[in-house]
Amino acid sequence: MKIKCAVIDDFQGVAESLADWSRVGSRVDVRFLRGHEPNPERLAERIGDCGIVVAMRERTPFREELLARLPNLRLLVTSGMRNASIDLDAAARQGVTVCGTPSASHPTAELTWALLLGLARHVVPENAALRTGGPWQQTIGTDLHGRRLGVIGLGKIGSRVARVGAAFGMDVVAWSPALTDERAAEAGARRLPALDDLLETSDFVTVHVKGGERTRGLLGADELRRMRPSAYLINTSRASVVDQDALADALREGRIAGAGVDVYDIEPLPEHHEYRTLPNLLATPHLGYVTQDNYRGYFAGALEDIEAFLAGEPVRVLN
Repeated sequence: MKIKCAVIDDFQGVAESLADWSRVGSRVDVRFLRGHEPNPERLAERIGDCGIVVAMRERTPFREELLARLPNLRLLVTSGMRNASIDLDAAARQGVTVCGTPSASHPTAELTWALLLGLARHVVPENAALRTGGPWQQTIGTDLHGRRLGVIGLGKIGSRVARVGAAFGMDVVAWSPALTDERAAEAGARRLPALDDLLETSDFVTVHVKGGERTRGLLGADELRRMRPSAYLINTSRASVVDQDALADALREGRIAGAGVDVYDIEPLPEHHEYRTLPNLLATPHLGYVTQDNYRGYFAGALEDIEAFLAGEPVRVLN
């Protein structure tokens, strides 16, 4: 009898075409689920017969409650090599192997610049006015050359963003708790000793730290008040790093010029969420990792994980 496998949260309906699933067709019955199911009980009804589940990033949390409803599950594959929404300990206790896939850092860095440039040059309102016959040239853009870019977190993604900023002729500064002068210099940046220094002096602030308890609420109401009224904030990292209510207040009250956001506490974003209506917020639906090459790596990697698991030699094991 074939093992049943569900590839869930396939929003764009592309998972089947981005890997050669026929390689496991003799042993695995694979089905692809496009719609997101936030209710654990209803999701368990849809995938409860599966021994293998392929999950896309953090779209569906696999906490102990959901895992307990999946007694047949033996292999859980997540795209990427880190997923804070999976309870790895609960999975291990239940005998579920959790494996990751290759993942690239450049797509999120690229989207960061799409948001930053979109804000600086008012691309969305100008495009909307052009399409609807509105005023011609109704805004004045903000220059990047000579302005200060503050990068919070200088890992793989933050370093890429910093180097692009330097190429634009920006004054790039960076901060993170363990950052050294040498590491900052490698990315074309200067280390600032305190986060407050970065917030108070930067024209653009971009967030690239890992999610978790250490960074939860790193930018709250007090920190946002330290930013300049003309400054912009970009967050393509994790929603938990920036207090969402505090950011909405700052935008609504005009205490910062604008923000570009790709990550949210609740995804998909609720229909009547305030973020959908703030005119100085440029928001995208968590597209940081959503590119053709990254998706190919995800699903090809998932297929490799399944083949290795079936062979009794799982790879990229996370738990």
